[in-house]
Amino acid sequence: MRDAGDLAGVMVGAPSGPGPTVLLATLNGAGSLQAQLDSYLVQTVPIGRLMVSDDGSSDGTLEILARFAAAHPAIAVQVMTGPGRGAAQNFLHLLRALPEDAGPVLFSDQDDVWLPGKVAHGLRALAAHPGDVPVLVGARSYVCDSDLGRRRLSARPTRPPSFRHALVQSFAGGNTMICNAAAAGLLRAAAQEAGRVVMHDWWAYQIVSGVGGVVVFDPVPQILYRQHAGNRIGANLGWAAGWRRLGWLMRGRFRRWNAINLRALRASAHRLTPENREVLAGFENLRRSGLIGRVILLRRLGLVRRGMLGRLSLWVAVMLGRV
Repeated sequence: MRDAGDLAGVMVGAPSGPGPTVLLATLNGAGSLQAQLDSYLVQTVPIGRLMVSDDGSSDGTLEILARFAAAHPAIAVQVMTGPGRGAAQNFLHLLRALPEDAGPVLFSDQDDVWLPGKVAHGLRALAAHPGDVPVLVGARSYVCDSDLGRRRLSARPTRPPSFRHALVQSFAGGNTMICNAAAAGLLRAAAQEAGRVVMHDWWAYQIVSGVGGVVVFDPVPQILYRQHAGNRIGANLGWAAGWRRLGWLMRGRFRRWNAINLRALRASAHRLTPENREVLAGFENLRRSGLIGRVILLRRLGLVRRGMLGRLSLWVAVMLGRV
């Protein structure tokens, strides 16, 4: 077997059929990666391709991937060297490298576990919509501790997904998301235009909703979402998580995130519907306005975050000029 380092940039195996493509971003994930890879194998609908972007692992991550590729030649496994600029850029790197025949695409974290019906369930949700329309599906998850115990259901949105919501909050974890081929092609093209993004899943929601595509929240959980010290954001579950995010807002983190997102959206603004281009322009104007103007524009634009704390944090951000 070739050394793990030699696997980078090499396609091992060939797709056995029209199975979906999984995009997996890795960095020193050896402690939990095998469980995630094993969960791909028990899917009731097999995957066809696994594309991995590794951001410079120094543990056994690459060796685990090499053994998986050698043991399962029916799955086309491609491991690439990542950009080394964080998880969001690592996923954009994967999107930019997507082949045109990728079919449906699923995002995967390195430390979760998929339940056996995840792929089939996601494909059924996509099939409910026309194939030429970009469709993005996100779902609930079982939030777990580092040993996959203490399972709790993630939050459920109280409002339907929309671009007006996407501007200020994501609708689901990226580790639950699946998109159809039309959305995958859209995200591949938009990723070529985007520079930096805050989170790839939030950006994907903004792009798909912004072009008038279909965004669906599935209330049926299909993954075990492992929580540990290495989670960049973690599950938005409970009051503690809500207060933590409110603290981020008070320190200006939310405003910095919005500035990053807006630069990426401006680069792809030509793809948005005329209505959503106006909403985008209004949001930018809101951020430049005085207090009265910000309040008026918030009401006029219909921007919304979910939950009582979410709505409170948005109003606090508007009042303090930190949106």
